[in-house]
Amino acid sequence: MTPLPSSVDETLALLGSADYVADRSLATAVHLALHLNRPLFLEGEAGVGKTEIAKVLASALRRRLIRLQCYEGLDVASAVYEWDYARQMIEIRLAEAAEEDRGEIESTIFSDRFLIKRPLLQALEPDMAGSPVLLIDELDRTDEPFEAYLLELLSDFQVTIPEIGTVHAEHPPIVIITSNRTREIHDALKRRCFYYWVDYPTAARELEILKRKAPGASEHLSREVVGFVQRLRTMDLFKLPGIAETIDWTEALMQLDVLELTPHAINDTLGVLLKYQDDIARLHGSEAARILEQVRAEAGESRD
Repeated sequence: MTPLPSSVDETLALLGSADYVADRSLATAVHLALHLNRPLFLEGEAGVGKTEIAKVLASALRRRLIRLQCYEGLDVASAVYEWDYARQMIEIRLAEAAEEDRGEIESTIFSDRFLIKRPLLQALEPDMAGSPVLLIDELDRTDEPFEAYLLELLSDFQVTIPEIGTVHAEHPPIVIITSNRTREIHDALKRRCFYYWVDYPTAARELEILKRKAPGASEHLSREVVGFVQRLRTMDLFKLPGIAETIDWTEALMQLDVLELTPHAINDTLGVLLKYQDDIARLHGSEAARILEQVRAEAGESRD
C-alpha cells in the first residue's frame, strides 16, 4: 500500500509524478483532505482538470478508482445498491417447494448474496490496497433529493440498508466530488467537505501542462497555442476552452504538421478548440487573425 504524502510538498510531488501540474493551494487542499479524512469538493468550469485529480490520486497512490458519474434522475438503485429481484424470486419458489420456514426464507433472500453493490456501497468495502478513491463526478447534474441522500455517507462514511442495517467503512474512502456549477449545491453538503475552486491555469502552468501532455509539440507552437487560448478566455464566449481542449488542439495541430499558428490553420481546427457554432462563427476569419497578431506582438515584447 502506497503511503499518503506526509507534507504539502510531497503532495505536490505526488501529483506531479502522475503529470498533474498543480499549484500549491490545490496541493494543500488535497493534502488536508487526505489526512483529515474529509471529502474534497472541487468546483469550477468544465475542462479545468477537476476529474483528473481523482484519477491522478488513484494512480499515484495505487488505489482503486470508483467513479459515480452523476446525471439527472440518478437514484439509490443506480448509485448505492439494489436487490437482485430475479434471483430472489427463484430462491423463494425453491424454498416454498421445499416447504421452508417463511422467516428463514426472508432472512436468506435479504442477504449479501442477493445484494447488487453500486459505486457508493463498493467504496465502503475494505481493500487490501488501501481505501479506494471515490469520484462523485458532476454532482450538480443530479437532483436535490439524491444530494440529500449523500449527507449520511459524507458525514459518517456509512449507508443504511433497511433490510440489513448500516454498512460502515472501516477505513474511509478518499472522496473527490466535482461540480461544474450548473446549479448551486446545498450548504449542508458543502459543510461536510473541504472546498476548492479549480480555476483556469495561468499561461506558465498551462505551458508546463502541454510539455507533459503533448511533449512532441515544439516550444514555439506550444507558446503560441497557450497564448491564443489564454486570449480566448478573456472573451465573452458561450463556452471557454478548458485545458482538455488546449491539449486536444495541440495534438490536432501536430497531426496536421503545423509548426506555427496561421489564420488558415486556426480556422480549419476551431472545432477542436470550441464546441459551439456561435463561438466558432465569431472567431472564424479576421477575428482569429487579429488575436494571433496580438499573441505574437505580446510574445515579441516579452522577448525584448
